[in-house]
Amino acid sequence: MSISRTRLISKEQLETLYVFYNSRKWVHPDPLEFLYDYGDLKDREVAGLIASSLAYGRVAQILKSVSGVLEKMGPSPYDFLMSAMPSSLRRTYSDFKHRFTTGEELAMMLIGAKSVIERFGSLYNCFLSGFNDDDDTILTGLSFLVNAIRTNLNSRSNSLLPLPERGSSCKRWNLFLRWMVRRDHVDPGGWDRVNPAKLIIPIDTHMYRICLLLKLTGRKNPDMRTAKEITFAFRKIVPEDPVRYDFALTRLGIRTDADLDAFLKGSIVIE
Repeated sequence: MSISRTRLISKEQLETLYVFYNSRKWVHPDPLEFLYDYGDLKDREVAGLIASSLAYGRVAQILKSVSGVLEKMGPSPYDFLMSAMPSSLRRTYSDFKHRFTTGEELAMMLIGAKSVIERFGSLYNCFLSGFNDDDDTILTGLSFLVNAIRTNLNSRSNSLLPLPERGSSCKRWNLFLRWMVRRDHVDPGGWDRVNPAKLIIPIDTHMYRICLLLKLTGRKNPDMRTAKEITFAFRKIVPEDPVRYDFALTRLGIRTDADLDAFLKGSIVIE
């Protein structure tokens, strides 16, 4: 056997962790909590797009930024978006800033999303138009959706709209898809025609570090190839839902009351 040390994590360990954290009481301070305010899938799509797109940086700032965007939309983000003119969206969010994301970038994403909804009926329908049930992952549907939203950008860059085909891990988009596709006590779901088995792990710094420690990847960069490698490792454990443990595992890296070291000590190291 190779002299490199390999850490094995059992499905029983992961299930124990999942059962413990599969509750909304553990969600705060995660931007996912904003989606719980919207029972209508049309509103939840728009809220989820905003919350996931801004899910980078310090968590306090993420919550402040997402809250500020949604407050201006009133009780129905969908109705607000569909009744807004491009000029009014630019005006409404002209002073917005979230780290390196500008109000113009936010407005352009929303303008693109509105255009997609007008054309396809919903973000969900747009995704399905590019997705095939025989696809190995959600990548074709995701690329189709992102490119459709980017149509009016005229090749301008936008930090909220990375292109999957260019190798980005698309962490925030994969987070959005986890929220919209999976349904349990944490993820609200709604995109019921998309098989959770096709989802890709959203790779942030916490998940990447944990997966390195668990030897689920040895890659140096948290790009799309790494995200897929980790996803396929989880598929061997739970083929029907490889993103099942994402929320629970990331709590180990985020919450001060969680004990990552204790969890890791429960895994088996072989030579």
